[in-house]
Amino acid sequence: MKKAILDIARECIQIEQQALLALTNHLEPSFEVCVNDIFNSGGRVVCCGIGKSALVAQKIVATMNSTGTASVFLHAADAVHGDVGMLVSGDFLCCFSKSGETEEIRLVLPIAKNIGCKIVAITAQAGSYLAKQADYIILTPIDKEADPNNLAPTASTAAQMAIGDALAMCLLYLRGFTPADFAKFHPGGSLGKQLYLHVYDIYPSHGKPVNYPNDPLSEVILVMSRFRLGATVIIDKNENPIGIITDGDLRRMMETKPDFSRVTAIEIMNASPKCIESQALAMTALETMRSYNISQLVVLDQKSYVGVIHLHDLIREGLI
Repeated sequence: MKKAILDIARECIQIEQQALLALTNHLEPSFEVCVNDIFNSGGRVVCCGIGKSALVAQKIVATMNSTGTASVFLHAADAVHGDVGMLVSGDFLCCFSKSGETEEIRLVLPIAKNIGCKIVAITAQAGSYLAKQADYIILTPIDKEADPNNLAPTASTAAQMAIGDALAMCLLYLRGFTPADFAKFHPGGSLGKQLYLHVYDIYPSHGKPVNYPNDPLSEVILVMSRFRLGATVIIDKNENPIGIITDGDLRRMMETKPDFSRVTAIEIMNASPKCIESQALAMTALETMRSYNISQLVVLDQKSYVGVIHLHDLIREGLI
């Protein structure tokens, strides 16, 4: 009887899930020693593998580099044809290999040790050549692969990936790596902008809409039309913001005040405008707008009104 596709998919996920849950029970003190030694040494982490394990190693290198741990990738096949020359004394060579008997890795290990590298074995086999040669053994044993033939690397590579991420996250923690540090390594794209773009980077692109409490409705509409922000800010004689009028306020006014000719700004303004400091992150502005279901925020610099930031600004910057 043929299996349903969704049943096969669920079985695959369950097998990998079980492998990851079991992995937590295989973490030993050698893992902690390895993390501390890498952190205290200041050396690079060189991730090495072949086949699917090489792809895992590449991903871990990317994660480590983006979280403050200097790391490079060494393909085991290229290593035995000259690339082993990238290794220097003090490097930690993390070898990803399920069997621990991969021929190319067997050839690399004595060279790396002669150079002065520390060997980190990430393997499913405690009795393998790799494990016996390693300074640190991190076991990733699995009961079976998700492949019905128990051949294709699936659960084993999931376990390798999880251990590699765990190494990176432990090192991140020891470094006290902050969102500001993360932003330094991710300046491009929306992720970087979430971490480094501030309100003061955005609001100056607009003018500064201003009205006074006794301004007639006609003057309010002229200011709102001129600045095209869907709002104007009402200030007192000391130029402190005391209210805001938005397009929505105008619509609500039309429903309740049949005679517009005598309406002044103070009569229709919202006397509790939502504000944000110019030093705040743009993402904070977005979160504030979402929480209050509004499209504009009054921008303050040390409590002084300096401008307006609009939802469309954040869309334009790719934050949404």
